[in-house]
Amino acid sequence: MPMDTPPPRGAALSDDDRLLVAHCAALSFPSASRSPPSAAAASSASFQAHHASHPYPCAAFVFPPTWSAAAWMPSSPDAGGRAPFGDAEVDPALFPSLRSVGSGVPARASAAFVAAFSGLLDGSPLQTEVSKAVAEEKRVVFTGHSSGGSIATLAAIWFLENCTRRGSVNQAQPFCVTFGAPLVGDNVFNHAVRREGWSQCILHFIMPLDIIPRIPLAPLSSSREQIQSVLDWLSPHSPNFSPVGNSLVIPEFYETLLRSTLSIASYEACSFMGCTSSILGTLTSFIELSPYRPCGTYLFLTSTDQLIILTNSDAVLQLLFYCLQLDPQQQLLDAAARSLSAHWEYESIKQSVMQEIGCVDYLRAISSSLPGRQMNGTAIGGLELSKEAMLSLAAAAQWEKQREINQAKIDANCSKIQEALKSLNEYKRTCELHEVSYYDSFKLQREVHDFNSNVRRLELAGFWDEIIEMLRRRELPDAFEGREEWVNLGTSYRRLVEPLDIANYYRHSKNEDTGSYLSKGRPRRYKYTQKWREQSHRIPLGSSLESCFWAMSEELQAEMINGKSFEDLKDRVGKLESDALGWFTSGNLGRDVFLSSSSFVIWWKTLPEQHRSASCIARLVPS
Repeated sequence: MPMDTPPPRGAALSDDDRLLVAHCAALSFPSASRSPPSAAAASSASFQAHHASHPYPCAAFVFPPTWSAAAWMPSSPDAGGRAPFGDAEVDPALFPSLRSVGSGVPARASAAFVAAFSGLLDGSPLQTEVSKAVAEEKRVVFTGHSSGGSIATLAAIWFLENCTRRGSVNQAQPFCVTFGAPLVGDNVFNHAVRREGWSQCILHFIMPLDIIPRIPLAPLSSSREQIQSVLDWLSPHSPNFSPVGNSLVIPEFYETLLRSTLSIASYEACSFMGCTSSILGTLTSFIELSPYRPCGTYLFLTSTDQLIILTNSDAVLQLLFYCLQLDPQQQLLDAAARSLSAHWEYESIKQSVMQEIGCVDYLRAISSSLPGRQMNGTAIGGLELSKEAMLSLAAAAQWEKQREINQAKIDANCSKIQEALKSLNEYKRTCELHEVSYYDSFKLQREVHDFNSNVRRLELAGFWDEIIEMLRRRELPDAFEGREEWVNLGTSYRRLVEPLDIANYYRHSKNEDTGSYLSKGRPRRYKYTQKWREQSHRIPLGSSLESCFWAMSEELQAEMINGKSFEDLKDRVGKLESDALGWFTSGNLGRDVFLSSSSFVIWWKTLPEQHRSASCIARLVPS
């Protein structure tokens, strides 16, 4: 018999949060929701706006579910959906932050859901209504049941992208509450949301057995008819509406979904458990796994009216699988029927959330239950799980903890990085006192302090290369690239040290056999830290290249030496001058660039006099 373990209390929902959740549930499940809508109502059902003054002024935007399988899949190949799962790269114009900052890999999301939301922005008054709520200083709330919850999730992220910015003190962050919403994005999607600190704004209420949130884990393209059967049984507007039935189609789909979820959960568990077996590669070579992953904060409502709260995406994925595991005596048809019924059980949240419902810190509960226990299963917070499930969840928690430990180790190196940067700043000042650019001094390598600075450069390269590799292996928390202290430190490092890497590159004439520094030689440590700043400051990609000034100058000089005329390069020279003026004026480019002995100034003075006299940097160059 499974043992019932008292759960540790988690962070309870605040009273205001409870009121908002109950309000969202009431809006998502109106009492007349099971009456077929009129044609007029159906045509205007893209969203509904509701305004309230309690617990504080807010505007709630409610997105209804759709009960057509066609709305879950791209309408055509031109819509960009990838078979068999219907995912596509998100539009960077619509969701600029949904990408991996350092690597630049874009997030992928349901092409159908993104298209539906994009259609709302273009073809409905949604933007106008949201802007009005912001102008009236109301808190913006997005909510929805079933697929409407997926649209609400996209709306919340769009709002965070476009209507709020870091440091804003007037606009409260939005509140997104979904009920039984299908998964909408991939690992990069989840990573970006966590990096930006948006997870706590997006609450997904899930019944442990509900089939709908898991549907994207199955191949959509080969299951369209089965999915439509599921939606027909669930739709309150269908003559076939029933949470049960003896159709064989639904049990067949349920079995397909179980198998798909098992494959994904097993693959991900092996990944965060550190399994290096070649079986993982073999698995993905002949089984295409769904890219969809949980994103946001998940709240599982158990039979004992306790809320199991999880923010760990890996743990949520494991729970989505293990909650569907069949008992040996359970029939597939009965399990499918229970899973269908669960999708209409969220209405109880309207009452239960206003009571003193318990909030369970589930991963901590499991971690404290495992040591020394010999059991086949356990019930924590009213949710019964097998020992295998507990081990997988504990491993997910341990992986998250290990990433935090790794971050602490990186943080411990911060003082060493700052000390090395201080030494290089002193080197730069010493060179300037001798009226020499530190770039030129380092490139010549004639003095002892040039050699010592090279040692510092190599030490710092080791620190930063380790950080970048840990990010590439997902060994640091998702929020790391968005931490202000590391964005600032990375910017200081890049601006001070990258010119030395450029000097070393051209000192050894690597451009002659490898190619230009910018196209072939630039290390990831500088590309990543540049993108961190651009993302943090919400400025265009590639607009923070001030640390590459010397590389641009070197390439222009090399091309002239190799026979190109000034007329051939005139536009690029003018662009470099314009950029240099902007970077210098903003304090992002040092004055040593314009010293009379600077190799840049010496080269610039060889340009045609007519060009120099009209140049925007003429006043900065000593005569």
